[in-house]
Amino acid sequence: MARDIQERIKKLIIDRRLAPGAPLPTETELMTLLGVSRNSVREALKALQAMGIVEIRHGFGTYVGPMSMAPVTEGLAFRTVAGHYRGEDSLLQLLELREAVETGLVARLAGQVPEADLAELDELVARMAAEAADGAVRADTDRAFHAALYRGLGNRLLSEVLDAFWEAFHRVRTDLAGLGADPRVTHRQHADILEAVRGGDARRAEQAVRRHFDNIRQRLSSSGPK
Repeated sequence: MARDIQERIKKLIIDRRLAPGAPLPTETELMTLLGVSRNSVREALKALQAMGIVEIRHGFGTYVGPMSMAPVTEGLAFRTVAGHYRGEDSLLQLLELREAVETGLVARLAGQVPEADLAELDELVARMAAEAADGAVRADTDRAFHAALYRGLGNRLLSEVLDAFWEAFHRVRTDLAGLGADPRVTHRQHADILEAVRGGDARRAEQAVRRHFDNIRQRLSSSGPK
């Protein structure tokens, strides 16, 4: 019954073409529309809020939520770290998922990245070089590189999914020991990816991405649960 009410509210959002931030009918109106009790409406709305589908603003009403990837990120991060501490290779599995997506995409980018994005990628690679000289490439620099690299595909959902993978992976990784990267290798591998993409060499770009993930995989394989 509760799941049915959730689905009917979701259908209402779709049928009315409500955008994120748009107000939903009041609880009383939903009771009448759906023919259910106030408690049933409230339980359904709370469940939908946990999914990011609706946003309950106490004293103001209920609105269509941001529909972000935050619940996916939280679920991935928790599942991965819990599995890791049970002795499973869950972090490696998440890495393989991210690698499969990125290697499948980078060949499409070869020779197709807009000049503005290439300029930003050049700046990020230069920043990596400076950070490597100081002893460590910052995680946010790494993240910005991958975001800028795939931005030219113009696929917002894809960008959000990749960001969710990145966030979950790095949030878990910071909790583990023995994964320190050689910053010079990190810089060089990102520079290789950029050079291949700029040169329009799809095969070389894919190989560069695979080498980058192979390096991370080797470090993960040498670590284990605490």
